[in-house]
Amino acid sequence: MKTISSVVENYIKSKPFLLNGLTLGIVNLTSLARIMQQELEHEMDKEVKQGAIVMALKRLSEELDFRINHKIEKTLKSMGEITVRSSLVNYNFTINPRVLNRQADFLTEISSLKDVFYTSSRGVNETNLIVSESISDIVEKHFADEKWVLKTDKLASITVKLPKENVGTPGLFYFIFQRLAWEGININEVISTNYEVTIVVSEDHIDSAFKVIKDLKKV
Repeated sequence: MKTISSVVENYIKSKPFLLNGLTLGIVNLTSLARIMQQELEHEMDKEVKQGAIVMALKRLSEELDFRINHKIEKTLKSMGEITVRSSLVNYNFTINPRVLNRQADFLTEISSLKDVFYTSSRGVNETNLIVSESISDIVEKHFADEKWVLKTDKLASITVKLPKENVGTPGLFYFIFQRLAWEGININEVISTNYEVTIVVSEDHIDSAFKVIKDLKKV
């Protein structure tokens, strides 16, 4: 059986930015109830009073604040060391058998090099290589016959060690990316493992991005 509370919760959860505004307490509940009323009445096939919607929103915002914000805050405060690297270059290639073979040869050549950054991410149709500028000549040697879709230099990365509980914390990355977006920081690339996340930005934004990430441990 549908209840006002369940219908209101489903409505809010389908709108991430509204959900975030509700948990931050910056949404006018009366105005929101008025906007939602017609859709909720259609969903429940009966008249729904605005006052009942407001009460449901108020209860939901209190529950979400505990269920989401407190869990995220606990996880953020447990973040480990932050590592920053600059002078990075991002190469984007269309996937084909040659690219994969050349990538293997490239990895073999740099395997003994120390203090260089390398990471790779592969999608359905393209792959990215992000490397230290100091070994970009090695990349271009191995991929001399390949035309990259995009090459972006003057990049920097921030790598954050995450606590084990991050795996079961919904909305953690959304919260981090939202804070970066609020500061006008464009993310060039994101690489994550179970317990690490690396965010690649332009060198112009690295100081601001580092401050955002560091301050997250104080939320």
